[in-house]
Amino acid sequence: MTTTSFWSADGTPITASEFLKQLYGELPSFFTSEADLKEQWSVPATRKKLLEKLSEKGFTKDQLIEFQKILNAENSDIFDVLSYVAYGSKILERVERAEKARLQFDSMDANYREFLEFVLSQYIRNGVEELDDEKISAFIQLKYNSIPDAKYKLGDVKTIRNTFIDYQKYLYV
Repeated sequence: MTTTSFWSADGTPITASEFLKQLYGELPSFFTSEADLKEQWSVPATRKKLLEKLSEKGFTKDQLIEFQKILNAENSDIFDVLSYVAYGSKILERVERAEKARLQFDSMDANYREFLEFVLSQYIRNGVEELDDEKISAFIQLKYNSIPDAKYKLGDVKTIRNTFIDYQKYLYV
């Protein structure tokens, strides 16, 4: 069995316990409250900036994923790891987050609901990377085969993009 290794910001090997202590000590400099974390994590652009800042301080995405495994939270979101460490929050699986988000789809147009269901299925299967705004065109190609077909069902690209981004807040309420 291979052991998971963690590295400090200056490249020194550290234990998982030391990684946790460092993470716990540094998290307050990245967000001021659980609500601030949710707000940053709910928008692809600010989530990406947060992950970059964490990485610059030695908390790379790969290390956070490894820590996720230690917490037996592989089916959860990295958000849950951060929230758990910083605030002792309950760790939810991605499927649970998706169920909560689906409650908001009732008032939505059926075509958008179908598109967002498709996105949620990718999120559940593959993780938060699927919610990156750079994935929109790939989702459109997978789901509708072409941009014109997607526009016919969903409207203009700006509206599709805004809906894709806006609904993400419901995953983290």
